[in-house]
Amino acid sequence: MQKTNVMLLALCQAAVMTMTSLVLSSSALIGADLASAQWATVPLAVQYLGTMLLTYPMSRWMGRWGRRPVFVMGALLGAGGLLLAAAGIHQGSFALFVVAGLLIGSFTAVGQFFRFAAAEAAPPESRSRAISLTLTGGLLAAVAGPQLARFTADVWTPTFTASFLALALVALLAAVLASRLRLSPLAAHPQSAGSASWSKLLANPRLVLAMAAGVVGYGVMNLLMTATPLAMLCSQLAFDDTASVIQWHLVAMFAPSFFTGWLIQRLGVMVVMLAGCGLNLAGIAVSLEGVSYSHYLVALMLVGGGWNFLYIGATSLLTDSCPEAEKTRVQGLNDTLVFLGLTVATMGSGALVTHLGWEVVNLWAAVPVLMVIVAIVVLWLWEQRRPGLARSSS
Repeated sequence: MQKTNVMLLALCQAAVMTMTSLVLSSSALIGADLASAQWATVPLAVQYLGTMLLTYPMSRWMGRWGRRPVFVMGALLGAGGLLLAAAGIHQGSFALFVVAGLLIGSFTAVGQFFRFAAAEAAPPESRSRAISLTLTGGLLAAVAGPQLARFTADVWTPTFTASFLALALVALLAAVLASRLRLSPLAAHPQSAGSASWSKLLANPRLVLAMAAGVVGYGVMNLLMTATPLAMLCSQLAFDDTASVIQWHLVAMFAPSFFTGWLIQRLGVMVVMLAGCGLNLAGIAVSLEGVSYSHYLVALMLVGGGWNFLYIGATSLLTDSCPEAEKTRVQGLNDTLVFLGLTVATMGSGALVTHLGWEVVNLWAAVPVLMVIVAIVVLWLWEQRRPGLARSSS
């Protein structure tokens, strides 16, 4: 049953990431066509905003009704949003296309909890591997998203109308897959809503580090990923080059998932998170060396691998450090903060590249990564002086 659940969750992850990759590559183009280049990234930012606003309520509903019905509900809402987006494209309505992003964000919101569901379905010693294997679904999406765009973009006019209709079918498929999950009910804790204050929960340094590392890992990756197409345009590189860089970036994000969980088991979560920070800094260093196609390709692949190590490591640390009675609201807060970072990064990436330049954006991106490195080292040294503290705090 555990293997079946992980497989189904990985396929659900593939569905949501297929949607994300196609929307990411097309949304700005559609926005520019429906409105203007100045407003091109607003629909994608609104989608991230919808995810941010819905993540915490979704986590609370899961605590009340269980994961499976909320997973199905989120996928169905996402399918409705994708149909609404297709209608907006067909009617030439920028406002409708933007509003659709809020509903699409509900599918992304439930998608953030697939990895937690996998961890709960596995024994404690296998949780990091279950999380990692669930995220391998993103590797399928790295191939499926661009292929789906290639085959559907020009089937009907306006461009991408058929793409969003196809994505609605993908979301419906995810709803069917989620309905087949056989997950144990979340533990009932009648008094958990008021049993622990946030100040008490956040007094656990491992939990704070896990949340901070997740926000930084996803935020830095998304900032550089969304800024790269504009930077490559400024470098007078072809769109095909940009599409290739983004696709290989997605592969680098998810391909390590086959062994990241094993590395965490063998080396420890702190070591893997440090490795993720190191890959991020290596990618930033490559970006500072030049602006050729190969520089963008190698840099974004390194950043993708860094995201994988840092994000899976942070998720594993969060899972191990969070009290069982509080996990749904802690997970909800964690992913709300992640998508707050994504929303801000997406809104600001174009302006940052335009006004500050690609090199300055990369230098600023290095700052939070360095802060996470310092936090990991300080916490590790602190725990070495207090044997057993890490276990007791979780």
